[in-house]
Amino acid sequence: MTNPDPSRRNFYGRIHGKTLRSSQKTYLAEDLDRLRLSGVMRDENPDRTPLDLAAAFPGTGPLWLEVGFGGGEHMVHMAARNPGIRLIGCEPFVNGIAMLLGKIRAAGVTNLAIHPADVRELFDVLPDACLSKVFLNYPDPWPKARHHRRRFVNPDYLLPLARVTAPGAEFRVATDIPDYVRQTLEEVPPAGFTLERQAGPGEAWDDWISTRYEQKALREGRDPHYLTFRRNG
Repeated sequence: MTNPDPSRRNFYGRIHGKTLRSSQKTYLAEDLDRLRLSGVMRDENPDRTPLDLAAAFPGTGPLWLEVGFGGGEHMVHMAARNPGIRLIGCEPFVNGIAMLLGKIRAAGVTNLAIHPADVRELFDVLPDACLSKVFLNYPDPWPKARHHRRRFVNPDYLLPLARVTAPGAEFRVATDIPDYVRQTLEEVPPAGFTLERQAGPGEAWDDWISTRYEQKALREGRDPHYLTFRRNG
């Protein structure tokens, strides 16, 4: 069941980390407003009117979404590799946003937009069936059993995700946590997706770039898992 009052949702993830470098503070001050997707936050769209994507994120290419982009390496890689698409990244962690902005400057990519907050706010205002690909890479594992409902792979997130993904859309999940794989396989299909592929170490997608989170997992002896789902329709 989804939260009946979205304005009172709880958010449990980190917002701030270690002190930002001066260059990162500059990226946030100079670049974030330009790249931030407007019309998403409740104070600027209290009626939760669906976004006019042509105005909010101009372009005609397919719309993709990355949920929790971490340091931004995967997001920038995908944007550079696919210049004809439009890619939205959601990440509330300020340090990760700053890292992404630095990578955007270095790569010179222009087909990106950022929602620097809870992805559920974006789901509230995205039009139906607008996304053709979604990435969930190394999400917060919330390892304690009592916290499993905080994971992305539960109906509070998956049912809104299903609404905004087009029939045939691809949903990719990468994780190094076996119990996260278990919950993903249990929860994602009932939300309206079909498992297309489940792979292990060395069997990532052809266009995959290994992230710093994956490299940490490998150093610590945890195997990556790659799951591909297809939106029913």
